[in-house]
Amino acid sequence: MAAQQGAQLQRQNRTAQFAFEQRYFARLRDQQRSIDNARNYNYGVDPFFYTAPTYRYYRNSRYYETNEYGANVLREAVNNGYEAGFESGRADREDHWAFSYDNSYAYLDGNYGYGGFYVDRDDYNYYFREGFRRGYDDGYYGRSRYGVYVSGKYAVLGAVLAGILTFLPIR
Repeated sequence: MAAQQGAQLQRQNRTAQFAFEQRYFARLRDQQRSIDNARNYNYGVDPFFYTAPTYRYYRNSRYYETNEYGANVLREAVNNGYEAGFESGRADREDHWAFSYDNSYAYLDGNYGYGGFYVDRDDYNYYFREGFRRGYDDGYYGRSRYGVYVSGKYAVLGAVLAGILTFLPIR
């Protein structure tokens, strides 16, 4: 799918979006190498993996539970999505392309930053995409409605993050 997407972007003369997606693919390859290197991960000695759930969150008409480490992974998902979305939106603006976050490979993939620990992939993907949509909007329109640029990274504003992902203490 990635090769097809890249070929289509080149046919459409979308050089900025093509460059963004090439950077995204490179990040995914680096991420996969890290995951491959951790294949023999010993969950039995990871105190964070077995920590009892301390939070509930609501998604798709259902409550889920996680611990502090899972909560941090989901927050990172939103921020990783926002950053990728911002870059993708800016690229479409530079290419004079119509607003279309849901056609971006990064949005469809939704896996950048997911290491396989503490939360399910579906949850990570969902929150990555929530961040991506908002980042794309800001990048496409050249504004900072949903996030900010701090210390070389784009990040979702705290109030926006709380609207996307609310954790309720279990105890």
